[in-house]
Amino acid sequence: MEQDSDDENPVLSGSALDALREFYVDRDARLKQFEDLKKGAEENAAGQILSMDAFAEDWNESQFWYSEQTATILAKELLQGTTKDSVVAVVSAPSVFVALKNEMARSGLAKEELPKVWLLEFDRRFEVFTEFVWYDFNEPCKLPPAMTVRWLSKSWGTTNEDNKVIVCTGERMETLITSLYRPQGVLTTTFEPIHSKGLSNEFFCYANFECEEWKWKSSS
Repeated sequence: MEQDSDDENPVLSGSALDALREFYVDRDARLKQFEDLKKGAEENAAGQILSMDAFAEDWNESQFWYSEQTATILAKELLQGTTKDSVVAVVSAPSVFVALKNEMARSGLAKEELPKVWLLEFDRRFEVFTEFVWYDFNEPCKLPPAMTVRWLSKSWGTTNEDNKVIVCTGERMETLITSLYRPQGVLTTTFEPIHSKGLSNEFFCYANFECEEWKWKSSS
């Protein structure tokens, strides 16, 4: 009895096989990158430089990494003037967090001489870092007790020049950001964040301080 053709094993075309092989090669390469990054995260204190290459952006989750130059500029400004007693919280910006880790590794300072840094982030891939704190912006107050949130709430609304705030988001959010963060003196700056793979939406950088990298637009 002749077997129905629907029961026959499917045969992929040559182009489909090539695409499948490319998919598996890319997947294996990313897994290797991720394993290397996990090892690097453990050894970062010894001076190893980390990379964002292992973390593929998921545009469906609105993930758009900053370019290395932008992330480094933001990291350097956050670290400027910090001490071992300082706390730096990076919210939903893992590329800046990785740049922070790299800048601290380049400093040559011992771990106990460096500020404490935290990454508040939704993507659990970043749990490879011990400083990771799971954070969902839809539930902004749902955070572990006795951590960075206490420091943030304690400093909110004060005029202490050591309390630096940098917010990078779309220009359409300008009115909301400058109103919401007015207690911290946040204003629109001249710095334009760049994303690693481009982004059509215009991004602004808002901050409560001026520096070599930017001035406030209102006073430029």
